Amino acid sequence: MAQELLTLTGAAGSFSPFQLAAMLGVFALLSMFVARVLSSKFPGSKPPIFEGTPFVGGLMKFAGGPWRLMEEGYAKLGDAFTVPVAHKRVTFLIGPDVAPHFFKATDEELSQTEVYNFNVPTFGKGVVYDVDQKTRTEQFRFFTEALKKDRLAKYVPQFVAEAESYFSRWDESGVVDLKEEFARLVALTAARTLLGREIREQLFDEVADLLHDLDDGMRPISVFFPYLPTSYHKKRDQARAGLGRIFAKVIQARRASSKKEEDVLQQFCDARYQNVCGGRQLTEDEITGLLIAVLFAGQHTSSITSAWTGYEMVSSKTRGPKSPYHAAVAEQQAILKKHGSALNFDVLGEMETLHLNIQEALRMHPPLLLVMRYVKQPFSVTTSQGKTYNIPVGDILAASPNFAHMLPTVFKDPAVYEPARFLPPREEDKAKPFSYLGFGGGRHACIGQNFAYLQIKSIWSVMLRNFDFEMLDPVPAPDYDSMVIGPKPARIRYTRRKLAA
Repeated sequence: MAQELLTLTGAAGSFSPFQLAAMLGVFALLSMFVARVLSSKFPGSKPPIFEGTPFVGGLMKFAGGPWRLMEEGYAKLGDAFTVPVAHKRVTFLIGPDVAPHFFKATDEELSQTEVYNFNVPTFGKGVVYDVDQKTRTEQFRFFTEALKKDRLAKYVPQFVAEAESYFSRWDESGVVDLKEEFARLVALTAARTLLGREIREQLFDEVADLLHDLDDGMRPISVFFPYLPTSYHKKRDQARAGLGRIFAKVIQARRASSKKEEDVLQQFCDARYQNVCGGRQLTEDEITGLLIAVLFAGQHTSSITSAWTGYEMVSSKTRGPKSPYHAAVAEQQAILKKHGSALNFDVLGEMETLHLNIQEALRMHPPLLLVMRYVKQPFSVTTSQGKTYNIPVGDILAASPNFAHMLPTVFKDPAVYEPARFLPPREEDKAKPFSYLGFGGGRHACIGQNFAYLQIKSIWSVMLRNFDFEMLDPVPAPDYDSMVIGPKPARIRYTRRKLAA
Protein backbone atom coordinates (compact mmCIF):
# COMPACT_ATOMS: atom_id res chain seq x y z
CA MET A 1 0.00 0.00 0.00
CA ALA A 2 2.85 2.39 0.88
CA GLN A 3 4.49 1.70 -2.47
CA GLU A 4 1.25 2.37 -4.32
CA LEU A 5 0.81 5.63 -2.41
CA LEU A 6 4.34 6.73 -3.34
CA THR A 7 3.67 5.85 -6.97
CA LEU A 8 0.49 7.95 -6.97
CA THR A 9 2.31 10.81 -5.23
CA GLY A 10 5.04 10.72 -7.79
CA ALA A 11 2.55 10.63 -10.62
CA ALA A 12 0.76 13.64 -9.20
CA GLY A 13 3.58 15.82 -10.42
CA SER A 14 2.41 15.29 -14.01
CA PHE A 15 -1.02 16.86 -13.35
CA SER A 16 -1.93 20.55 -13.29
CA PRO A 17 -3.25 22.10 -10.03
CA PHE A 18 -6.75 22.24 -11.55
CA GLN A 19 -6.63 18.54 -12.47
CA LEU A 20 -5.38 17.66 -9.00
CA ALA A 21 -8.18 19.65 -7.36
CA ALA A 22 -10.75 17.93 -9.56
CA MET A 23 -9.35 14.49 -8.75
CA LEU A 24 -9.32 15.25 -5.04
CA GLY A 25 -12.91 16.49 -5.28
CA VAL A 26 -14.03 13.31 -7.00
CA PHE A 27 -12.14 11.23 -4.44
CA ALA A 28 -13.81 13.15 -1.59
CA LEU A 29 -17.26 12.64 -3.08
CA LEU A 30 -16.62 8.95 -3.59
CA SER A 31 -15.39 8.65 -0.01
CA MET A 32 -18.52 10.40 1.27
CA PHE A 33 -20.69 8.16 -0.89
CA VAL A 34 -19.02 4.99 0.40
CA ALA A 35 -19.20 6.23 4.00
CA ARG A 36 -22.92 7.01 3.59
CA VAL A 37 -23.60 3.55 2.10
CA LEU A 38 -21.68 1.84 4.91
CA SER A 39 -23.45 3.89 7.60
CA SER A 40 -26.79 2.99 6.03
CA LYS A 41 -26.03 -0.71 5.93
CA PHE A 42 -24.33 -0.79 9.32
CA PRO A 43 -25.97 1.88 11.54
CA GLY A 44 -24.57 0.33 14.70
CA SER A 45 -26.72 1.04 17.73
CA LYS A 46 -28.68 3.78 15.97
CA PRO A 47 -32.04 3.16 14.27
CA PRO A 48 -31.79 1.61 10.79
CA ILE A 49 -31.45 3.98 7.85
CA PHE A 50 -34.28 4.35 5.34
CA GLU A 51 -32.90 6.28 2.41
CA GLY A 52 -32.26 4.44 -0.85
CA THR A 53 -29.95 6.53 -3.04
CA PRO A 54 -27.40 8.21 -0.75
CA PHE A 55 -27.78 11.97 -0.18
CA VAL A 56 -30.89 12.40 -2.36
CA GLY A 57 -33.00 9.37 -1.38
CA GLY A 58 -34.31 10.86 1.85
CA LEU A 59 -35.31 14.12 0.20
CA MET A 60 -37.05 12.19 -2.57
CA LYS A 61 -38.97 10.14 -0.01
CA PHE A 62 -40.16 13.30 1.74
CA ALA A 63 -41.14 14.75 -1.62
CA GLY A 64 -43.36 11.70 -2.15
CA GLY A 65 -45.28 12.61 1.01
CA PRO A 66 -44.72 11.80 4.69
CA TRP A 67 -47.59 9.28 4.82
CA ARG A 68 -46.16 7.13 2.04
CA LEU A 69 -42.69 7.46 3.59
CA MET A 70 -43.99 6.19 6.93
CA GLU A 71 -45.93 3.34 5.31
CA GLU A 72 -42.84 2.08 3.53
CA GLY A 73 -40.44 2.72 6.40
CA TYR A 74 -42.67 1.10 9.02
CA ALA A 75 -43.38 -1.94 6.83
CA LYS A 76 -39.67 -2.45 6.17
CA LEU A 77 -38.00 -1.39 9.42
CA GLY A 78 -40.63 -1.21 12.17
CA ASP A 79 -41.23 1.35 14.94
CA ALA A 80 -37.99 3.35 14.62
CA PHE A 81 -36.00 4.36 11.55
CA THR A 82 -33.96 7.32 10.33
CA VAL A 83 -34.30 9.20 7.06
CA PRO A 84 -31.23 11.31 6.16
CA VAL A 85 -32.21 14.61 4.54
CA ALA A 86 -29.15 16.43 3.20
CA HIS A 87 -26.97 17.00 6.30
CA LYS A 88 -29.77 16.28 8.80
CA ARG A 89 -31.21 13.07 10.22
CA VAL A 90 -34.95 12.73 10.75
CA THR A 91 -35.73 9.81 13.07
CA PHE A 92 -39.31 8.52 13.08
CA LEU A 93 -40.73 7.02 16.27
CA ILE A 94 -44.04 5.33 15.50
CA GLY A 95 -46.43 3.84 18.03
CA PRO A 96 -46.75 3.79 21.84
CA ASP A 97 -43.77 1.49 22.45
CA VAL A 98 -41.26 4.10 21.28
CA ALA A 99 -43.30 7.25 22.06
CA PRO A 100 -42.99 7.79 25.87
CA HIS A 101 -39.74 9.74 25.99
CA PHE A 102 -40.79 11.86 23.00
CA PHE A 103 -43.82 13.14 24.91
CA LYS A 104 -42.47 13.11 28.47
CA ALA A 105 -39.01 14.61 27.95
CA THR A 106 -38.15 18.09 29.20
CA ASP A 107 -37.20 20.87 26.79
CA GLU A 108 -33.61 20.48 27.94
CA GLU A 109 -33.73 16.90 26.61
CA LEU A 110 -35.92 17.29 23.52
CA SER A 111 -36.45 20.81 22.28
CA GLN A 112 -39.25 22.34 20.21
CA THR A 113 -37.47 25.58 19.39
CA GLU A 114 -35.07 24.25 16.75
CA VAL A 115 -37.85 22.59 14.74
CA TYR A 116 -40.67 25.12 15.21
CA ASN A 117 -38.86 28.44 14.98
CA PHE A 118 -40.11 28.77 11.40
CA ASN A 119 -43.25 30.15 13.08
CA VAL A 120 -41.44 33.28 14.28
CA PRO A 121 -42.32 35.43 11.22
CA THR A 122 -45.98 34.45 11.64
CA PHE A 123 -46.35 34.84 15.40
CA GLY A 124 -43.85 37.68 15.68
CA LYS A 125 -40.75 38.43 17.70
CA GLY A 126 -40.68 38.02 21.46
CA VAL A 127 -43.24 35.24 21.79
CA VAL A 128 -43.38 31.43 21.90
CA TYR A 129 -40.48 30.12 19.79
CA ASP A 130 -38.55 33.40 19.80
CA VAL A 131 -37.98 33.47 23.57
CA ASP A 132 -36.05 31.42 26.10
CA GLN A 133 -37.73 28.51 27.86
CA LYS A 134 -38.49 30.41 31.09
CA THR A 135 -40.28 33.16 29.21
CA ARG A 136 -42.15 30.68 27.06
CA THR A 137 -43.31 28.84 30.17
CA GLU A 138 -44.71 32.12 31.52
CA GLN A 139 -46.47 32.81 28.22
CA PHE A 140 -48.02 29.36 28.21
CA ARG A 141 -49.22 30.10 31.74
CA PHE A 142 -51.17 33.03 30.31
CA PHE A 143 -52.89 30.61 27.93
CA THR A 144 -53.66 28.19 30.74
CA GLU A 145 -55.17 30.85 32.97
CA ALA A 146 -57.30 32.20 30.11
CA LEU A 147 -58.72 28.69 29.57
CA LYS A 148 -59.52 27.72 33.17
CA LYS A 149 -62.89 26.17 33.95
CA ASP A 150 -64.48 29.38 35.18
CA ARG A 151 -63.33 31.17 32.03
CA LEU A 152 -64.50 28.37 29.73
CA ALA A 153 -67.98 28.48 31.25
CA LYS A 154 -68.25 32.12 30.16
CA TYR A 155 -67.21 31.33 26.59
CA VAL A 156 -69.95 28.71 26.02
CA PRO A 157 -72.85 31.20 25.60
CA GLN A 158 -70.76 32.96 22.94
CA PHE A 159 -70.15 29.66 21.10
CA VAL A 160 -73.88 28.92 21.14
CA ALA A 161 -74.92 32.43 20.08
CA GLU A 162 -72.55 32.41 17.09
CA ALA A 163 -73.71 28.92 16.02
CA GLU A 164 -77.41 29.76 16.30
CA SER A 165 -76.92 32.97 14.36
CA TYR A 166 -74.90 31.22 11.64
CA PHE A 167 -77.32 28.35 11.10
CA SER A 168 -80.36 30.62 11.16
CA ARG A 169 -79.20 31.74 7.70
CA TRP A 170 -79.33 28.22 6.24
CA ASP A 171 -82.33 27.36 4.05
CA GLU A 172 -84.93 24.70 4.83
CA SER A 173 -82.68 22.24 3.01
CA GLY A 174 -79.48 22.40 1.07
CA VAL A 175 -76.10 20.87 0.25
CA VAL A 176 -72.89 22.05 1.91
CA ASP A 177 -69.23 21.22 2.34
CA LEU A 178 -68.68 20.98 6.09
CA LYS A 179 -65.04 21.99 5.93
CA GLU A 180 -65.94 25.32 4.31
CA GLU A 181 -68.89 25.93 6.63
CA PHE A 182 -66.96 25.25 9.81
CA ALA A 183 -64.00 27.33 8.66
CA ARG A 184 -66.34 30.34 8.53
CA LEU A 185 -68.23 29.57 11.73
CA VAL A 186 -65.19 28.79 13.87
CA ALA A 187 -63.53 31.98 12.64
CA LEU A 188 -66.54 33.88 14.01
CA THR A 189 -66.49 32.10 17.37
CA ALA A 190 -62.72 32.56 17.61
CA ALA A 191 -63.06 36.27 16.89
CA ARG A 192 -65.69 36.57 19.63
CA THR A 193 -63.96 34.58 22.37
CA LEU A 194 -60.27 34.99 21.55
CA LEU A 195 -59.69 38.19 19.60
CA GLY A 196 -62.34 40.27 21.32
CA ARG A 197 -65.72 41.93 20.87
CA GLU A 198 -64.22 44.90 19.02
CA ILE A 199 -62.70 42.65 16.37
CA ARG A 200 -65.88 40.57 15.98
CA GLU A 201 -68.26 43.52 15.74
CA GLN A 202 -66.23 46.21 13.98
CA LEU A 203 -63.11 44.82 12.33
CA PHE A 204 -63.85 41.18 11.52
CA ASP A 205 -63.63 41.36 7.72
CA GLU A 206 -60.39 43.34 7.76
CA VAL A 207 -58.79 41.07 10.37
CA ALA A 208 -60.05 37.94 8.59
CA ASP A 209 -58.37 39.07 5.35
CA LEU A 210 -55.10 39.73 7.15
CA LEU A 211 -55.27 36.38 8.94
CA HIS A 212 -55.86 34.69 5.57
CA ASP A 213 -52.68 36.24 4.17
CA LEU A 214 -50.82 35.26 7.34
CA ASP A 215 -52.10 31.70 7.06
CA ASP A 216 -51.36 31.56 3.33
CA GLY A 217 -47.75 32.42 4.08
CA MET A 218 -47.34 29.14 5.97
CA ARG A 219 -46.22 26.88 3.13
CA PRO A 220 -44.27 23.59 3.31
CA ILE A 221 -41.19 25.44 2.05
CA SER A 222 -41.60 27.85 4.99
CA VAL A 223 -40.59 25.07 7.38
CA PHE A 224 -37.10 25.02 5.89
CA PHE A 225 -36.82 28.58 4.52
CA PRO A 226 -39.16 30.85 6.51
CA TYR A 227 -37.49 34.04 5.26
CA LEU A 228 -37.29 33.15 1.57
CA PRO A 229 -38.39 36.28 -0.36
CA THR A 230 -41.49 34.74 -1.95
CA SER A 231 -44.70 36.66 -2.68
CA TYR A 232 -46.47 34.56 -0.01
CA HIS A 233 -43.91 35.49 2.62
CA LYS A 234 -44.05 39.15 1.64
CA LYS A 235 -47.84 39.22 2.10
CA ARG A 236 -47.42 37.28 5.37
CA ASP A 237 -45.07 39.92 6.75
CA GLN A 238 -47.34 42.76 5.64
CA ALA A 239 -50.32 41.02 7.26
CA ARG A 240 -48.47 40.53 10.54
CA ALA A 241 -47.57 44.23 10.61
CA GLY A 242 -51.17 45.17 9.81
CA LEU A 243 -52.52 43.00 12.61
CA GLY A 244 -50.05 44.57 15.00
CA ARG A 245 -51.36 48.04 14.19
CA ILE A 246 -55.02 47.01 14.60
CA PHE A 247 -54.52 45.21 17.90
CA ALA A 248 -52.35 47.98 19.30
CA LYS A 249 -55.33 50.37 19.06
CA VAL A 250 -57.75 47.83 20.56
CA ILE A 251 -55.38 47.01 23.44
CA GLN A 252 -54.74 50.68 24.19
CA ALA A 253 -58.49 51.32 24.36
CA ARG A 254 -59.03 48.26 26.57
CA ARG A 255 -56.37 49.34 29.03
CA ALA A 256 -57.74 52.88 29.17
CA SER A 257 -61.23 51.60 29.93
CA SER A 258 -62.53 50.31 33.25
CA LYS A 259 -64.82 47.82 31.48
CA LYS A 260 -63.72 44.17 31.44
CA GLU A 261 -64.64 41.84 28.58
CA GLU A 262 -65.12 38.06 28.74
CA ASP A 263 -62.47 36.96 26.24
CA VAL A 264 -58.86 35.82 25.99
CA LEU A 265 -57.74 39.26 24.81
CA GLN A 266 -58.80 40.71 28.16
CA GLN A 267 -56.87 38.02 30.01
CA PHE A 268 -53.72 38.91 28.08
CA CYS A 269 -54.25 42.64 28.63
CA ASP A 270 -54.41 42.08 32.41
CA ALA A 271 -51.65 39.46 32.64
CA ARG A 272 -48.23 40.09 34.13
CA TYR A 273 -45.02 38.07 34.05
CA GLN A 274 -44.13 36.56 37.42
CA ASN A 275 -40.62 35.13 37.23
CA VAL A 276 -39.17 36.96 34.21
CA CYS A 277 -39.22 40.41 32.57
CA GLY A 278 -39.41 42.19 35.91
CA GLY A 279 -43.06 41.37 36.48
CA ARG A 280 -44.23 43.76 33.76
CA GLN A 281 -47.39 43.63 31.66
CA LEU A 282 -47.28 42.18 28.17
CA THR A 283 -46.51 44.64 25.39
CA GLU A 284 -49.05 45.25 22.65
CA ASP A 285 -46.96 43.31 20.16
CA GLU A 286 -46.56 40.37 22.56
CA ILE A 287 -50.34 40.23 23.03
CA THR A 288 -50.84 40.30 19.26
CA GLY A 289 -48.33 37.48 18.81
CA LEU A 290 -49.88 35.33 21.52
CA LEU A 291 -53.37 35.87 20.09
CA ILE A 292 -52.13 34.80 16.65
CA ALA A 293 -50.45 31.74 18.18
CA VAL A 294 -53.55 30.62 20.09
CA LEU A 295 -55.72 31.31 17.04
CA PHE A 296 -53.51 29.23 14.75
CA ALA A 297 -53.37 26.44 17.33
CA GLY A 298 -57.12 26.40 17.88
CA GLN A 299 -59.04 27.62 14.86
CA HIS A 300 -57.81 25.04 12.35
CA THR A 301 -58.03 22.24 14.89
CA SER A 302 -61.62 23.05 15.86
CA SER A 303 -62.94 23.67 12.36
CA ILE A 304 -61.33 20.57 10.87
CA THR A 305 -62.32 18.32 13.79
CA SER A 306 -65.89 19.63 13.57
CA ALA A 307 -65.96 18.66 9.89
CA TRP A 308 -64.44 15.20 10.43
CA THR A 309 -66.89 14.55 13.28
CA GLY A 310 -69.78 15.40 10.99
CA TYR A 311 -68.61 13.31 8.06
CA GLU A 312 -67.84 10.23 10.15
CA MET A 313 -70.90 10.56 12.39
CA VAL A 314 -73.42 11.13 9.58
CA SER A 315 -71.89 8.37 7.45
CA SER A 316 -72.55 5.94 10.29
CA LYS A 317 -76.32 6.36 9.79
CA THR A 318 -76.28 3.43 7.37
CA ARG A 319 -75.58 1.08 10.30
CA GLY A 320 -79.10 1.50 11.62
CA PRO A 321 -80.73 2.88 14.78
CA LYS A 322 -77.75 2.03 17.02
CA SER A 323 -75.26 3.98 14.93
CA PRO A 324 -73.09 6.73 16.49
CA TYR A 325 -75.21 9.32 14.68
CA HIS A 326 -78.51 8.04 16.06
CA ALA A 327 -76.96 7.71 19.51
CA ALA A 328 -75.89 11.37 19.40
CA VAL A 329 -79.41 12.45 18.33
CA ALA A 330 -80.98 10.35 21.10
CA GLU A 331 -78.64 11.95 23.61
CA GLN A 332 -79.76 15.42 22.51
CA GLN A 333 -83.39 14.36 22.96
CA ALA A 334 -82.65 13.15 26.48
CA ILE A 335 -80.80 16.37 27.32
CA LEU A 336 -83.70 18.44 25.97
CA LYS A 337 -86.15 16.48 28.10
CA LYS A 338 -84.01 17.03 31.20
CA HIS A 339 -82.83 20.63 30.70
CA GLY A 340 -85.06 22.13 28.06
CA SER A 341 -83.31 24.24 25.42
CA ALA A 342 -80.48 25.32 27.74
CA LEU A 343 -76.94 24.93 26.39
CA ASN A 344 -74.33 25.85 28.96
CA PHE A 345 -71.09 24.51 30.38
CA ASP A 346 -72.77 22.01 32.71
CA VAL A 347 -75.22 20.75 30.08
CA LEU A 348 -72.42 20.21 27.56
CA GLY A 349 -70.56 18.27 30.25
CA GLU A 350 -73.36 15.66 30.28
CA MET A 351 -73.00 14.91 26.55
CA GLU A 352 -70.78 11.83 26.82
CA THR A 353 -71.95 10.32 23.52
CA LEU A 354 -71.20 13.44 21.52
CA HIS A 355 -67.86 13.76 23.30
CA LEU A 356 -66.93 10.18 22.33
CA ASN A 357 -67.96 10.84 18.73
CA ILE A 358 -65.61 13.83 18.60
CA GLN A 359 -62.86 11.85 20.32
CA GLU A 360 -63.13 9.06 17.76
CA ALA A 361 -63.03 11.54 14.89
CA LEU A 362 -59.84 12.92 16.41
CA ARG A 363 -58.40 9.42 16.67
CA MET A 364 -58.96 8.80 12.99
CA HIS A 365 -58.04 12.31 11.87
CA PRO A 366 -55.63 14.18 14.15
CA PRO A 367 -54.98 17.65 12.67
CA LEU A 368 -51.16 17.42 12.61
CA LEU A 369 -49.55 14.65 10.59
CA LEU A 370 -46.17 15.11 12.27
CA VAL A 371 -45.01 16.52 15.60
CA MET A 372 -41.30 17.08 15.98
CA ARG A 373 -38.51 17.61 18.49
CA TYR A 374 -34.76 18.27 18.37
CA VAL A 375 -32.55 15.87 20.36
CA LYS A 376 -30.34 17.73 22.86
CA GLN A 377 -29.57 14.74 25.08
CA PRO A 378 -29.16 11.16 23.80
CA PHE A 379 -31.61 8.46 24.85
CA SER A 380 -32.66 4.95 23.87
CA VAL A 381 -35.92 3.34 22.73
CA THR A 382 -37.06 -0.26 22.64
CA THR A 383 -39.40 -1.18 19.81
CA SER A 384 -42.41 -3.48 19.88
CA GLN A 385 -40.09 -6.10 18.34
CA GLY A 386 -37.77 -5.83 21.35
CA LYS A 387 -34.94 -4.04 19.55
CA THR A 388 -33.15 -1.25 21.41
CA TYR A 389 -31.75 1.75 19.54
CA ASN A 390 -29.74 4.75 20.73
CA ILE A 391 -30.93 8.14 19.49
CA PRO A 392 -28.00 10.60 19.12
CA VAL A 393 -27.82 14.31 19.81
CA GLY A 394 -28.72 16.38 16.74
CA ASP A 395 -31.41 14.10 15.33
CA ILE A 396 -34.78 15.60 14.51
CA LEU A 397 -37.49 13.35 15.94
CA ALA A 398 -40.82 12.92 14.19
CA ALA A 399 -43.90 11.24 15.64
CA SER A 400 -47.20 10.85 13.80
CA PRO A 401 -50.45 10.59 15.77
CA ASN A 402 -52.28 9.91 12.49
CA PHE A 403 -50.14 6.95 11.53
CA ALA A 404 -49.92 5.53 15.06
CA HIS A 405 -53.71 5.67 15.46
CA MET A 406 -54.10 3.50 12.37
CA LEU A 407 -51.95 0.65 13.68
CA PRO A 408 -54.10 -2.48 14.25
CA THR A 409 -51.74 -3.41 17.09
CA VAL A 410 -52.93 -0.28 18.92
CA PHE A 411 -56.60 0.04 17.91
CA LYS A 412 -58.82 -2.79 16.71
CA ASP A 413 -60.18 -2.20 13.19
CA PRO A 414 -58.63 1.26 13.19
CA ALA A 415 -60.28 2.39 9.94
CA VAL A 416 -63.77 1.88 11.44
CA TYR A 417 -65.48 4.82 13.17
CA GLU A 418 -66.39 3.28 16.51
CA PRO A 419 -66.64 5.68 19.49
CA ALA A 420 -67.48 2.77 21.84
CA ARG A 421 -63.83 1.66 21.68
CA PHE A 422 -63.08 4.20 24.44
CA LEU A 423 -65.66 2.77 26.86
CA PRO A 424 -65.17 -0.05 29.42
CA PRO A 425 -64.31 -2.83 29.12
CA ARG A 426 -62.47 -2.07 25.86
CA GLU A 427 -60.75 1.26 26.67
CA GLU A 428 -58.32 0.74 23.80
CA ASP A 429 -56.79 4.16 24.33
CA LYS A 430 -55.53 3.08 27.76
CA ALA A 431 -53.87 -0.20 26.75
CA LYS A 432 -50.48 1.57 26.68
CA PRO A 433 -49.48 5.13 27.56
CA PHE A 434 -49.60 7.48 24.59
CA SER A 435 -51.77 5.17 22.51
CA TYR A 436 -54.21 8.04 21.96
CA LEU A 437 -52.78 11.39 20.85
CA GLY A 438 -55.75 13.30 19.49
CA PHE A 439 -54.56 16.49 21.20
CA GLY A 440 -50.97 15.40 21.66
CA GLY A 441 -49.75 14.16 25.02
CA GLY A 442 -47.25 14.54 27.83
CA ARG A 443 -45.58 17.87 28.57
CA HIS A 444 -46.79 19.52 25.39
CA ALA A 445 -50.36 18.26 25.21
CA CYS A 446 -52.69 20.90 23.78
CA ILE A 447 -53.69 23.26 26.60
CA GLY A 448 -56.74 24.32 24.59
CA GLN A 449 -58.33 20.89 24.23
CA ASN A 450 -61.15 21.60 26.71
CA PHE A 451 -61.87 24.84 24.86
CA ALA A 452 -61.99 22.89 21.57
CA TYR A 453 -64.30 20.17 22.91
CA LEU A 454 -66.73 22.76 24.28
CA GLN A 455 -66.65 24.70 21.03
CA ILE A 456 -67.29 21.64 18.87
CA LYS A 457 -69.95 20.24 21.21
CA SER A 458 -71.74 23.59 21.23
CA ILE A 459 -71.79 23.72 17.44
CA TRP A 460 -72.93 20.13 16.94
CA SER A 461 -75.56 20.38 19.66
CA VAL A 462 -77.15 23.30 17.80
CA MET A 463 -76.93 21.37 14.52
CA LEU A 464 -78.37 18.10 15.80
CA ARG A 465 -81.26 19.92 17.45
CA ASN A 466 -82.20 21.80 14.29
CA PHE A 467 -81.23 19.64 11.30
CA ASP A 468 -81.08 16.12 9.98
CA PHE A 469 -78.15 15.18 7.76
CA GLU A 470 -77.38 12.78 4.93
CA MET A 471 -74.07 12.10 3.22
CA LEU A 472 -74.15 12.45 -0.57
CA ASP A 473 -70.53 11.35 -0.96
CA PRO A 474 -68.34 8.82 0.85
CA VAL A 475 -66.30 10.03 3.81
CA PRO A 476 -63.66 12.21 2.14
CA ALA A 477 -59.99 11.33 2.02
CA PRO A 478 -57.53 13.36 4.11
CA ASP A 479 -55.76 16.17 2.30
CA TYR A 480 -52.14 15.38 3.10
CA ASP A 481 -50.93 18.32 0.98
CA SER A 482 -52.08 20.74 3.68
CA MET A 483 -50.11 21.77 6.76
CA VAL A 484 -53.15 20.83 8.87
CA ILE A 485 -54.79 17.59 7.70
CA GLY A 486 -58.37 18.38 6.80
CA PRO A 487 -60.86 16.52 4.60
CA LYS A 488 -60.98 16.88 0.86
CA PRO A 489 -64.27 18.33 -0.53
CA ALA A 490 -67.40 16.28 0.16
CA ARG A 491 -71.14 17.00 0.00
CA ILE A 492 -73.62 16.60 2.81
CA ARG A 493 -77.34 17.37 2.67
CA TYR A 494 -79.11 19.09 5.54
CA THR A 495 -82.84 19.30 6.19
CA ARG A 496 -84.23 21.65 8.79
CA ARG A 497 -86.30 20.09 11.57
CA LYS A 498 -86.83 20.79 15.26
CA LEU A 499 -85.72 17.97 17.53
CA ALA A 500 -88.40 17.07 20.08
CA ALA A 501 -87.67 15.89 23.59
